[in-house]
Amino acid sequence: MADEIVIDKNVFHERLSSFITKWKADKRSGDAIFGGVGSIAVVLGKASEPGVYQKPAAFQLWLLGYEFPATLFVITPEAIQIVTTKKKASYLEPLKGGKTPVEIFVRGKDAEANAKQFQSCLDTMKAAGKKVGVMTKDISAGPFADEWKTALEGISKDVELVDLAPILSNAALAVKDEKELRTMRDASRASSGILANYFVEEMSEILDAEKKITHKVFSDKISSKIDDSKFFQKLKVSSNFDPINLDWGLPPTVQSGGNYDLKFNTEPDDNNLHAGVILSALGLRYQTYSSMIGRTYMVDPNKSQESNYKLLLSIHELVLKSIKDGVVAKDVYNKALNLLRSKKPDLEKHFLKNVGYGIGIENKDTSLLLSAKNNRTLKDGMTLCITTGFTDLKNPDPQDKKSNVYSMVLIDTIRVAANDAAVFTKDAASDLESVSFFFKDEEEPEVKPKPKRDSRIGAVAQKNVQKTRLRAERSTNQDAEKEAQRREHQKELHSKKQAQGLETYGKGAGALNGTEEKKFKRFESYKRDNQFPAAVKDLAIHVDRKALTVILPIMGRPVPFHINTIKNASHTPEGDFTSLRINLLSPGQGVGRKDDQPFEDPTAHFIRSLTFRSRDIDRIEEITRSITQLKKEVVLREQEKKQMEDVVEQDKLVTIKSRKPFTLDMIFMRPALDGKRVPGVVEVHQNGLRYIHGSSPQKIDILFANMKHLFFQPCQHELIVIIHLHLKNPIMIGKKKTRDIQFFREATEMQFDETGNRKRRHKFGDEEEFEQEQEERRRRAQLDKEFKNFAEKIADAARSENVAVDIPFRELGFTGVPSRSSVLIQPTTDCLVQLTEPPFLVLTLNEIEVVHLERVQFGLRNFDMVLVFKDFNRSPAHINTIPVESLDAVKDWLDSVEIPFSEGPLNLNWATIMKTVISDPHQFFVDGGWSFLAAESDEEDAQESEEESAFEMSESELAVSDESSEDESDFDENASAEASEDGSDDGDSEGEDWDELEKKARRKDKESGLDDEEDKSRKRKR
Repeated sequence: MADEIVIDKNVFHERLSSFITKWKADKRSGDAIFGGVGSIAVVLGKASEPGVYQKPAAFQLWLLGYEFPATLFVITPEAIQIVTTKKKASYLEPLKGGKTPVEIFVRGKDAEANAKQFQSCLDTMKAAGKKVGVMTKDISAGPFADEWKTALEGISKDVELVDLAPILSNAALAVKDEKELRTMRDASRASSGILANYFVEEMSEILDAEKKITHKVFSDKISSKIDDSKFFQKLKVSSNFDPINLDWGLPPTVQSGGNYDLKFNTEPDDNNLHAGVILSALGLRYQTYSSMIGRTYMVDPNKSQESNYKLLLSIHELVLKSIKDGVVAKDVYNKALNLLRSKKPDLEKHFLKNVGYGIGIENKDTSLLLSAKNNRTLKDGMTLCITTGFTDLKNPDPQDKKSNVYSMVLIDTIRVAANDAAVFTKDAASDLESVSFFFKDEEEPEVKPKPKRDSRIGAVAQKNVQKTRLRAERSTNQDAEKEAQRREHQKELHSKKQAQGLETYGKGAGALNGTEEKKFKRFESYKRDNQFPAAVKDLAIHVDRKALTVILPIMGRPVPFHINTIKNASHTPEGDFTSLRINLLSPGQGVGRKDDQPFEDPTAHFIRSLTFRSRDIDRIEEITRSITQLKKEVVLREQEKKQMEDVVEQDKLVTIKSRKPFTLDMIFMRPALDGKRVPGVVEVHQNGLRYIHGSSPQKIDILFANMKHLFFQPCQHELIVIIHLHLKNPIMIGKKKTRDIQFFREATEMQFDETGNRKRRHKFGDEEEFEQEQEERRRRAQLDKEFKNFAEKIADAARSENVAVDIPFRELGFTGVPSRSSVLIQPTTDCLVQLTEPPFLVLTLNEIEVVHLERVQFGLRNFDMVLVFKDFNRSPAHINTIPVESLDAVKDWLDSVEIPFSEGPLNLNWATIMKTVISDPHQFFVDGGWSFLAAESDEEDAQESEEESAFEMSESELAVSDESSEDESDFDENASAEASEDGSDDGDSEGEDWDELEKKARRKDKESGLDDEEDKSRKRKR
């Protein structure tokens, strides 16, 4: 064992306590899970084989995180006794002192002392009850295990031995906690990534090139991929995923050519990979938690094989849909069998005897077998390996002798949930199109005779007429089908989102940021009387800036009021006197958000204001000014403090000293540093980047651990080439905090000369315009290549933090106004970004809950997009004034990235909506959740309701947004004027008549000083 073994004491006691709590509850409810045992004994002899863990080893890994061979656990509802060797005992010693007493016996070379230790454990077991839980089918080997078995036989007559396997499965191993589920998900994603992104490509290349390779060699080639850390980094399994913790649970197995074993427990053979039906299965283990995936691939399949695969796929999907919390295992199998009998009863003899089993630390938990006889109830949090398949099917149309018999299998790792099961291995597609490969030359389609050209219609005219007609027919059919598919997919996404909401925010979840979380703020000016300033002896009003306190004379005593209890101060002259009025904060003032300020006793009486009169006007003015100034300073300080809450202090940058770091020079940074606009250098170091601003000593360090996204945006169609960093936590640059840092270089010719010369080598004239364009393209391509290579070097250096280069998809971009001006917004693999103009926009897709498209109605040229985040305390993001021409493209993109969206004709009041969600998220989802948004899009043809919605924005709230939307954007100030000239007015309002125009003209004339003669002259001209 390695010396760096450290057992997590908190996890150990938390899981042991959970196990014992279930045990005690089980005794009270009638001994259903634990079978009435008073104690259990878990013994492990020799170490397990790599990648294979039986229940004793799995139980140790669940409790300790490590496997301890030659170790015995004896557990009762009151304590745990551990018998092990001296070195292992040193690792277990820190576990003492927790909620459950831990007693450790250290074995030595003294046989008599060792026997006494076992006897002490046996006495504990006998005292705990007549039933003892042990592994009745124990395969533990080794001297330690044999010695314990012999000792256990000594009390076998006095106690009843109960099988421990189902107890450990039910109470400990089967239902996973959140940490275990995340580990299972990561293991599954890594497995499906290897199958989908490596195996399929390699197999296609081998078959296409007709290479010869044996199953064993091919399997070994896939197996070696586990050492390729860059491959797993590109998969983006999860933010904390580390490939070094991967191991094989089921080594890759490839089968073809008529020899199939759907148990996958045999070594790959030396037969060559054969076209036809190819089976592949593998299972990666991540941090000891195993996963499984298996797929059937068909090369040039015939109709019989396609039909059988479609049936298998439908059975597999039925099994996945049937699995949920509370379902009995045998019912799942019987449903699958009934579907098979109704479709193709002759295949029943070829169907597997079970459709899955439990999986986790154990490769196979047989107590969770999904067979026709298992009465075990599935529970939320269990993880299963779903396996459906047909064995030894006859091929009616074989290509050769090896294709006479074939088998099919589908294997997925899933998580049991309250509603639909979560499929962890869904990244590897299993539909018929994805698993079918065709390498035969297809027959050429029959060439239809071209229609004769009508001599009365010109060639161009005939082409245009035909193109228009065909386009209309084609687009109508395709658009209707596409829209139907999109609507259906969106319904599924919305239903899943609703189920997730109910699951996440259960009954009693409470408010996310409600009044019960608000606490009464206490402000203490002075702890003792002697801390008062000396000036209070005069019983005059005194402003103590040091203590942030205003001391007021009340009833002959100085009374301190902390500045945070004062709302404002003002003075009013009244003849020879001046009144000083100090307003205090109190509940029920109706001042908007400030009215939500909590108080210890809201029913108590509160002083709202204090008034003092004085003849000394200058003194009162000075006091008023001092209080106001102090209040401003405190408020400003609070705002700055609140603004800096999420700024974290970074670790120090570890520079590379063994070699020169990778650099990119002539780089400008945004946000810009103070001083002259001079280019700097970006360096890649051991744990981060360093930007050196020109020749000045200013340096900016950005650590890889703080990088959330890394973008490269080429300079094609842009004026600059960009490397953009979006950070997890903002950092300070100068006096401002920022979460987005950008390194760029301008791509225009005048800004950068690659030759290094001060003078240009070439001078372009009008006659050399073509050469100029060629040179411009070459220079831009070189810039893109240089920046992309540097971005990839950053990603390689930051691979331990799962940072990868993301490039915006310009072809999917659309214009909109996320802030002040209209810009091009572009999707990337993981985000929606705008990186060209500050303020930048970076929205992570997996943080988005739903998207609502506003102002989608006939006649409007623009619509708005509202993006609601999963963190409901975060204000929704708005992208306004998107051209309606982009509507379908935006919908298609949202649908493709699995984001549920809805649309409606109105702007909604999102502040009110989010306040409703935050106040009681459970009730929000019980009432239908986000379905109220989708309801609007389902009633497109309905008349507008006269009754205004509670979430609809009022006319006053829309005033500003309407003006901006009518004017298109800040970029196009003359848009409305151009529209009027082109005659492209929306026609929503009638034009003014001549009388109205005449009145306006008169008013303008009077203002500009025109006399009546000019006015009459203008009338005559009209």
